[in-house]
Amino acid sequence: MKQVFQKLSSGKTIIPSIPAPAIGEGQLLIRTSHSLLSVGTEKMLLEFSKANIIVKAQKQPDKVKEVFDKALNEGVLTTLNAIRHKLDQSIPLGYCNVGEVISIGEGVSGFSIGDRVASNGPHAEVVLVSQNLCAKIPKEVNDEEAVFTVLGSIGLQGIRLAEPTFGETFLVIGLGLIGLLTAQLLLANGCKVLAIDTDHSKCEIAKSLNIHTLHLKDGIDPIEWSIKYSDNKGVDGVIITASTSSNEPVEVAAKSCRKKGRIILVGVTGLKLRRDLFYEKELSFQVSCSYGPGRYDANYEEKSNDYPLGYVRWTEKRNFEAILEAIKNRRLKTSILISHRFNLEKVNEAYSLISSNEPFLGVILNYPFDYNATERTLVLRKTEYTGIALNEPIVSFIGAGNHASRFLIPAFKKTKTKFSSIVAKNGFSPLCLANKFGFDKASTDHTEILEDKICNTIVIATHHDSHAFFIKKAIENNKHIFVEKPLCINQKELESIETSYTGNQILMVGYNRRFSSLIKQLKLNLENHHGPKSFIYTCNSGYLPNDHWQQDLKKGGGRLIGEACHFVDLLRFLAGKEIIDMSTSYLSEESLVKDTFTIQIRFLDNSMGTIHYFANGHKSFPKERLEIFVNGSIFQLDNFKRLRSWGKGNHRNISLINQDKGQSECVKQFISSIRNNTQSPIPIEQIFEVQRWILKAVKS
Repeated sequence: MKQVFQKLSSGKTIIPSIPAPAIGEGQLLIRTSHSLLSVGTEKMLLEFSKANIIVKAQKQPDKVKEVFDKALNEGVLTTLNAIRHKLDQSIPLGYCNVGEVISIGEGVSGFSIGDRVASNGPHAEVVLVSQNLCAKIPKEVNDEEAVFTVLGSIGLQGIRLAEPTFGETFLVIGLGLIGLLTAQLLLANGCKVLAIDTDHSKCEIAKSLNIHTLHLKDGIDPIEWSIKYSDNKGVDGVIITASTSSNEPVEVAAKSCRKKGRIILVGVTGLKLRRDLFYEKELSFQVSCSYGPGRYDANYEEKSNDYPLGYVRWTEKRNFEAILEAIKNRRLKTSILISHRFNLEKVNEAYSLISSNEPFLGVILNYPFDYNATERTLVLRKTEYTGIALNEPIVSFIGAGNHASRFLIPAFKKTKTKFSSIVAKNGFSPLCLANKFGFDKASTDHTEILEDKICNTIVIATHHDSHAFFIKKAIENNKHIFVEKPLCINQKELESIETSYTGNQILMVGYNRRFSSLIKQLKLNLENHHGPKSFIYTCNSGYLPNDHWQQDLKKGGGRLIGEACHFVDLLRFLAGKEIIDMSTSYLSEESLVKDTFTIQIRFLDNSMGTIHYFANGHKSFPKERLEIFVNGSIFQLDNFKRLRSWGKGNHRNISLINQDKGQSECVKQFISSIRNNTQSPIPIEQIFEVQRWILKAVKS
């Protein structure tokens, strides 16, 4: 299928052919017929992406500070690589989509194959959306009319916040698509509607819809005009749908309002508010959030958990349905807003139009029917594998996220392994990485990869809740396995893996820190010191939002299972003895998200370790520090850049220019063990031991 993306580095619009997405629980797969360009949002993204790096930095000063902190703590090269990786990404464009349902995921209700639906899907031949982000189109509404549903919902949410009553006078500032839709919806609410804009043609459209309109270039003072047409009382409310960096729309709104008037910001403006304007009239000001309640709530948008009707009358989905009903009853006219139509392959002409001075309004993309749009695997090259040794790794990746693309795939590439396939739920990332690193196939179908007879090695870099499933499937298909931590997220999964594991394959977890050059040196130093050791590991992990997938106990397992396992493994490696006890203390037992905690470990030789995992610190402070006290000596490892020692022994202090967390060496040793038919670089007994104690520590 084809989809529209924009490169962050250059602003160039691309339309690659990518694998169709894989459907999941609570989702719908939709074949697109039309999509609508959101001029404000997409033009802003175009301008930002086309700007040079200096301008980008000026627009995001907080990010510049983070870059300097990262360079100081992790090294310049590491930071530059992170910036290049970020700028090398492309983002999907569009969020106003209409099409036909072609597949339905588990748990979906209220939809059938063949339903015409409006959704917030992107500009793509096939889109995947949550059932809470789409609505069925009435038979009386055609696809071109329905494609305005999402933009209409943005305006409708602003109106709901303003709470207009029948007979009130409202001013709409800005007559773009959302402004014209908002003005019509206010009329449908029984309001007298005034509107102002700098574009004469848009003002004329508003007039044809019975909206009192002022063209700002006519030289008439908009404040005096607004007061005059509100019977010299001032308007009851203002909805700002303009897009500008100027503060003028807010000032005009404040001066046009009556006492205790309401101002709702739907668009984008400067926000240097004059206190006196708001103080004297006791004005209220509120910023509207997109389509309505549910927006940016992962439980609603991704997990399809609806809000009870009795408590939240109007959600995103219900706003979609209300807009479609208004179009059906002709209270909302959308056909009049269409100025241009382009077929998908001419999308660059559409973006050239909205970046030009030529007048336009609603720009629609049409999607000619393509039977191949639902293909989930693309063959990019045909590699001949005859004559390759049986112990030569032929690697496929499941997962194409940040860690896989930045660290794992480049590390495997250095070992000169053969790449077979790469798969992820969304087809664009696999395609990009397949082209960049030389995979034979890009896919969204993990079954095909797991059953592929050519591939003998699987790398699993997906969300944590899927690790155990993919490990078991890989074992069943007799493949070597490299799984990014953790091994699994619950006891049942661990027992299942232990039962399934035959020992015929290498099963490796990506505990890369034990392969760092500084850790290797530290391990050598410790071998000269007999007796129990005391470890203190401090991790300034940083804040993660409560709705982040890693905080979800069912998907990510929480940060103790998903991240702190790294440090437990490292102390197990340095101690060189089995763990005999482990317990955890949390900063807040009452909190639903327990991501600040201390782990206490005791080893067979009476060594002890304390891991402080803190999410309540600051990014400018280095992320990791390890201190070891043993037999009259102290060792300190700072953020995998510097190793120092005090006390007995002639130990050399080492400083690196850039961080070395051992990612490349970890992968190198895994591949070497396959080629040389040797044991896993991390003994399987230690992998199971660490996982078992981590799971026990969660319950302690």
